[in-house]
Amino acid sequence: MVNPQTFRQYDIRGVVGTDLTDGILYLIGKGFGTWLRRRGLKSVSLGGDARLSTPSFKEHFTKGLMETGCDVIDIGIVATPVMYFSIWALKTDAGAMITASHNPSEYNGIKLNNGLASVYGSEIKDILKLIQDEDFESGEGTFLVNEVVEQRYIDYIIANIDIQRPVKVVVDGGNGMGGPYLPQILRKLGCEVTEIFCDPDGRFPNHHPDPTVLKYNKHLIDKVEETQAEAGLGMDGDADRIGVIDEEGNMLYGDQILNILARDYLEKNPGATVLADVKCSKNLFDDIAAYGGKPIMYKTGHANIKNEMRNKGIKVGGEMSGHVFLGDRYLGFDDAIYVSCRFVEIMSRMDKPVSQYLADQPKMYNTPELHVDVPESDKFAIVNKVVQSFKDEGYNVNDIDGVRVTFEDGWGLCRASNTTPVLVFRFEATTEKRMIEIEKLFRGKLAGIMG
Repeated sequence: MVNPQTFRQYDIRGVVGTDLTDGILYLIGKGFGTWLRRRGLKSVSLGGDARLSTPSFKEHFTKGLMETGCDVIDIGIVATPVMYFSIWALKTDAGAMITASHNPSEYNGIKLNNGLASVYGSEIKDILKLIQDEDFESGEGTFLVNEVVEQRYIDYIIANIDIQRPVKVVVDGGNGMGGPYLPQILRKLGCEVTEIFCDPDGRFPNHHPDPTVLKYNKHLIDKVEETQAEAGLGMDGDADRIGVIDEEGNMLYGDQILNILARDYLEKNPGATVLADVKCSKNLFDDIAAYGGKPIMYKTGHANIKNEMRNKGIKVGGEMSGHVFLGDRYLGFDDAIYVSCRFVEIMSRMDKPVSQYLADQPKMYNTPELHVDVPESDKFAIVNKVVQSFKDEGYNVNDIDGVRVTFEDGWGLCRASNTTPVLVFRFEATTEKRMIEIEKLFRGKLAGIMG
């Protein structure tokens, strides 16, 4: 009845009506509730996004949770960061968010939390096994509705942001859950805001809600140009990933956004550590060091980065995908609404346009993420062989997540996706010719291994 493929590395996600039904959400509620109860945990903050299936899924998930003896606080239809905030604000043991993030409208899913730590990897598989074995706790939980935590979230951000002058921006909510929050927060902070697609609509009628992909930013780019705004701010479907467009209509990638935030952080916190994933540019890691910080390269994945930061006491981190984590003046989770405000705060103090913030860095040529389809059962074994091949030949290898090989004039990456049956490649170098050479080297390794 339950499709194991929907239980992924960082969350549970699938197609509504086939992978996920009301009955399956009820079972997932029982599985998660049992997992919590056996850890001495009980209270759960529950939110959901604007997808059409979310209200029914929330109802059945809640029923399953309560039948294990868990107490549920329903915070309504909200952004994922609001759910994270509610765990802290309401002091619940755990949290759950019915969402499929930036997936198309036919999808839905659940993100699960144990405190502010993501439930992921083997923990999600443990919940799956409880469901498969029908090994459930029983009890009678309570149910409460909380309608004020959203306002507490908004007030908390406003109190923690200091805008020096009115900044003119465009906000593209992508018809996701960030639209009801970011424009009103920025206006209360004194900014001039133009909104596009800020009404939540689970059908995503205007464009796919992923601000890290150039083609989905066309409306935002056009509106920045039309209004002569200083920047455009985009968010994904559940508002935990950020995208930025500069005043010239160019897209800033996740590592560039993190780079700008890291410079600001290191100015006030010299010597601090900044964490970034293996897909990020060499410029970012070099720049962190140049600004007196300690750069650490870590595994891709919002749960991996968030939990490593919490374990090591690191206050700033992020990844190429637009997840940015700020424990500096904030609570450490990925929140595109808050990160957008911090970005605007920096803008309000700068005497140059966004397009010039990183203009002092060397020009690098890089590819986007490149994917090669491979069997799900083989992907990690293939990557391990690529890693070993580069090591055997004496290359400068970082194997924290697949293999990232560093050269004097660039780098190449090969890793297995944690969520789909593909290998992920990315290449960067000081010249386009060298970037292509590095890509050929990697693809040659892969061809030799796969025959």
